[in-house]
Amino acid sequence: MMSQGVPARAEALGARLRELSRGARMGNSALRAHVETAQKTGVFQLKDRGLTEFPSELQKLTSNLRTIDLSNNKIDSLPPLLIGKFALLKSLSLNNNKLTVLPDELCNLKKLETLSLNSNHLRELPSTFGQLSALKTLSLSGNQLGALPPQLCSLRHLDVVDLSKNQIQSIPDTVGELQAIELNLNQNQISQISVRISCCPRLKVLRLEENCLELSMLPQSILSDSQICLLAVEGNLFEIKKLRELEGYDKYMERFTATKKKFA
Repeated sequence: MMSQGVPARAEALGARLRELSRGARMGNSALRAHVETAQKTGVFQLKDRGLTEFPSELQKLTSNLRTIDLSNNKIDSLPPLLIGKFALLKSLSLNNNKLTVLPDELCNLKKLETLSLNSNHLRELPSTFGQLSALKTLSLSGNQLGALPPQLCSLRHLDVVDLSKNQIQSIPDTVGELQAIELNLNQNQISQISVRISCCPRLKVLRLEENCLELSMLPQSILSDSQICLLAVEGNLFEIKKLRELEGYDKYMERFTATKKKFA
């Protein structure tokens, strides 16, 4: 039995290695084809290819790429000497990779409007992150952030921030400077929220579903004295009907209804 099993396993292993070799060759030719296409279109998209590193071939395209999408690969770092050189880049997507840190040089992308880094292993953002002055949409769902990054409060054009599925436990006073219209904090571990969240000048949508909030920890000023017109708090440590009994709930419902009419 054993003598038959060993050759069979060896043959299977050989077939697997040949398949991997073919995949590597196909990967290289596919990469070249994508680079050529991107030279014409300004868009480089290479998803689900098992890439373990950021393609160095893209250094030929630093002056004309507007979009890069390398989602669903196995990239664990971004090359500091290359990533900050894409002068015209507006959209960068690296969802579902293995990034643990972001280089400071990423923050040289002065035209970047959309940054999508969902499902990586990021614990913090670079201290220079506030230099991404054109950023409008930031997606960091499914990382390992332990706090609301204070750098976000420097971004004056930020519209949508998704920090869901992280490990954030509290919302600090600095949140009052945040310019975002929508803030998604679903599925964190939040048990405390600064009253300053009511001071966010443009915040309309606040998502806090499936956190660790007691009703007494939810600032009443969110209801009575803020711009927020959609507050999602299901799945916390209180019944939703108790929220309706709070002072200021009527004012919140006026804003909610007015917004609903506007988009109906």
